[in-house]
Amino acid sequence: MENRIKEYREKYTLSQGKLAKLCNVSRQTINAIENNKYDPTLQLAFDLARNLGVTVDELFFREREDKE
Repeated sequence: MENRIKEYREKYTLSQGKLAKLCNVSRQTINAIENNKYDPTLQLAFDLARNLGVTVDELFFREREDKE
């Protein structure tokens, strides 16, 4: 699953640490999610979206597979 966390986080000039604090997780967790090394729980996905002012659908998406 891909995400736009870094894009929205930078738009609002939030550091990984600040976003982590708002979501009650570690900065390393935010980093792992941004780098697609960890999929957040549903609750964390909602917390991230709420703190970034977007919907979960806007924040997370599946990479489109091109069919030939």
